[in-house]
Amino acid sequence: MLHAQATQTAREALADRAVEAKIARNLSWKQIAEASGLSVAFTTAAVLGQHPLPEASAKPVADLLGLDDDAVRLLRTVPVRGSMPNRIPTDPTMYRFYEMLQVYGTTLKALVHEEFGDGIISAINFRLDVKKVADPEGGERAVITLDGKHLPAKPF
Repeated sequence: MLHAQATQTAREALADRAVEAKIARNLSWKQIAEASGLSVAFTTAAVLGQHPLPEASAKPVADLLGLDDDAVRLLRTVPVRGSMPNRIPTDPTMYRFYEMLQVYGTTLKALVHEEFGDGIISAINFRLDVKKVADPEGGERAVITLDGKHLPAKPF
């Protein structure tokens, strides 16, 4: 049976334990995702407490991280989502995404509605990918793909 969390506390504590284990075992998110059989982005979000892992994925992830059966059960629960309780992030990387939405949010909204009509881009039927590419001007660039299904608004 699928269960849901009532607060973020238990999943946040598990996320802390999982990250400590990841560091202690010198694992990458890619290695953890390979154990889960799911994408790196989804697995990372799940281990950090933002998604439940399917039954077939939770046990191999917990085993790789050296976590117990209680952790397996907790990894399978539907969390209380949201990782920015203070609303404006203070972590520099997270703040840059917040800043991007502050600057480009209305532009994204206008372009999505012009292209698709009224509705939303799903964060449930969704894929996320992060790639590192060479910058022709030197250094490296991050290519972040947000791939969500458009869900049209329906009058009722």
